Amino acid sequence: MFLNANIVKEVNHAFRYLHSHPEISWEEVGTTEYIRNRLIENGCRVKTLNGITGVVGEIGSGKPVVAIRADMDALWQEVNGCFQANHSCGHDAHMAMVLGAVSALSAHKEKLKGTVRFIFQPAEEKGTGALALVDQGIVDDVDYLFGVHLRPIQELANGKASPSILHGAGAFVEGEIIGEDAHSARPHLGVNAIEVGAAIVQALQSIHADPMIPHSIKMTSFHAGGTSSNIIPGCARFGLDVRAQTNELMESLLVTLKHRIRAVESLYHVKVILNDKAKIAAAQNHEDAQRLMEEAIIEVIGRENLKPSIITSGGDDFHYYTIKRPHIKATMLGLGCDLAPGLHHPNMTFDHQALEAGTGILINVIFKALHSSSNS
Repeated sequence: MFLNANIVKEVNHAFRYLHSHPEISWEEVGTTEYIRNRLIENGCRVKTLNGITGVVGEIGSGKPVVAIRADMDALWQEVNGCFQANHSCGHDAHMAMVLGAVSALSAHKEKLKGTVRFIFQPAEEKGTGALALVDQGIVDDVDYLFGVHLRPIQELANGKASPSILHGAGAFVEGEIIGEDAHSARPHLGVNAIEVGAAIVQALQSIHADPMIPHSIKMTSFHAGGTSSNIIPGCARFGLDVRAQTNELMESLLVTLKHRIRAVESLYHVKVILNDKAKIAAAQNHEDAQRLMEEAIIEVIGRENLKPSIITSGGDDFHYYTIKRPHIKATMLGLGCDLAPGLHHPNMTFDHQALEAGTGILINVIFKALHSSSNS
């Protein structure tokens, strides 16, 4: 609907620009300015956010309010031997598709029966961006909210689409082992922080939960010592990543994790400080929003390309919008695009032709939501 060759060209141009100008969480300054200018060019009412990156555009007026969200931030990772900002999670594609929807819908404002809000959200990778926008009231009056995420080939084949992504919960914990260095020839005079870290890994591996509910706990970073091999490091920093398919299991895992680390702390007579950095809630999608997305997928790419909801261990802070504002009817489009080797891989690639289908589905579902609400 309203998707033509010019819009497709704009989507691909936006993708190429955003892909080549990645910015990490809370530092999406150039990205914000680029999107802001695009929104203004399309006649949107534009709102920047208080004290943070991100931008919101709006067209139409009155109720219902149908919103679509795109995440903006890139990851900081090693790419071909060099650490850099890198769009390896598809956020550049998400922004490009939503910008395509902006162009298409802005050209047909007279046909909109309600308000369409385009939310470009920072810091999804930190799990805190959505909460910041909730705090600023960006979704208080939203009736329907839609998102989109490219799916890896292991989850969804190219050319297929799913009406919802059932993300799991995630939590990120940072820890610090505090002790004193010792001479390598005198290990009895100190506690080796590396050995403490190894004990923490073993303790976490001994945590058992319901095997019917997907979950995992793993150490994802560990830093101890310097360049001198004859010093036993007494201090270290580490990071933990916790996943669970339900919010209830996540809370249980976090309690048990802290008990295990306190046991290691007592065993080695060291201090271990834990800091909860961020949490991502498991999905709470709405059946009405999912039904509209199913209809949009069928109309744009055909019933034969509609696939069931995707259950994934990955997380997305998109779901905080519905947890914090339960009145919102929300779902996230899963887009098959031959994405490989996988999300967050430094050399991730996908079939760019999928951008056209994704943009068309998003435009279609927005019109469906406006029509559905106006007739209800």
